[in-house]
Amino acid sequence: MAKYNFLTPFTLNNGVTIKNRIVMAPMTEMSSFENGIVTNDEIEYYRLRSGGIGMEITGCANVSDLGKGFEGELSASKDAVLPQLSKLAQAMKSNGTKAVLQIFNAGRMTTSKILRGEQPRSASAIRAERPGLEIPQEMTVEEINQVISDFGSATKRAIQAGFDGVEIHGANTYLIQQFFSPNSNQRTDEWGGSLENRMRFPLAIIKELQRVVKNSGKKDFIIGYRISPEEIENPGIHLEDTLQFVPKLADSGIHYLHVSMGNVWRTSLNNKDDQEPINQKIKAALNGKIPLMVVGGVETPADASKSTDEFEFTAIGRELIREPKWVEKILSDDEGSIRYKLSPSDVEELAIPSPLWDFLTTVFRPIAGLSTEKDPAANFMDSVAPWEKF
Repeated sequence: MAKYNFLTPFTLNNGVTIKNRIVMAPMTEMSSFENGIVTNDEIEYYRLRSGGIGMEITGCANVSDLGKGFEGELSASKDAVLPQLSKLAQAMKSNGTKAVLQIFNAGRMTTSKILRGEQPRSASAIRAERPGLEIPQEMTVEEINQVISDFGSATKRAIQAGFDGVEIHGANTYLIQQFFSPNSNQRTDEWGGSLENRMRFPLAIIKELQRVVKNSGKKDFIIGYRISPEEIENPGIHLEDTLQFVPKLADSGIHYLHVSMGNVWRTSLNNKDDQEPINQKIKAALNGKIPLMVVGGVETPADASKSTDEFEFTAIGRELIREPKWVEKILSDDEGSIRYKLSPSDVEELAIPSPLWDFLTTVFRPIAGLSTEKDPAANFMDSVAPWEKF
């Protein structure tokens, strides 16, 4: 067996040791019931992919009914979800894998149809430039405080269900990013305007989660945070904004930072003259205070080794759909049997839920790595909303 660097453990600053540096990226699978309760198909899907990897992160779970972004979405918004959520946590924790629940609010990235007649809410009444989306209602201060409380309540449920941690989804154009972005947040009160004010909402959520964790007595509970470092809109989030935000996150008490991009080594979308990978800039801004988790374009052990030479954790998405036992096969010196293509005949063996399979073979057929001659080459982003790259 090759002694890959990603097979070594890492201890977070709350004392929790992750057995290796490979993480299953949070991926949309749209397989929960209409009310957000986890299905048995989802439980089996996550169970099959746990055990070898160091950490497994769920697809995004809404923290309130008004935060729902798409049908089939997991929910952590009410106590009724707890029995199945507990089964999911236990399925994810096999052989020492850490189970992390990703929590979010979609904000304006939803529709009144999905919200059963309710108008979407966001930082400001500005429509996202995506097909089929609507002008949201600007949130009141009372609603802002309620959403912060909702994130805390969802975290309490994650603790009750037996998860090892939560990941705050502050990326992929969802509500937390909407508050940070000058494109979607054009408020004139303390929750908008200056960069400092636009940081206020995500930092308040982190503070609320820390309060909940402290009250629970679970000192070893993990709090992660996911960001998207840039937006192409103008005004929008530019790298300079993110590099000022990152040190605040490093000092906020979270235990890791997860950067959502389609490629670990991507450079700036807005400054083509800057050829330094964004993740290297973010790592420097963290100043060693917390570990960095990166994702995008990692499929082979060599890809993961290169990534982990630079960054503490490497998250893998599409390859773990195709090969649930990726780590185990490396540990067994059986790399030659790792599959890098999907076939319809593999679906049952791989426990891929039907809604996810439909998603992969229709809207996002190229990313599945399907073994057909019609497969075009394509890049994709791990773990984003159904109307974006998967």
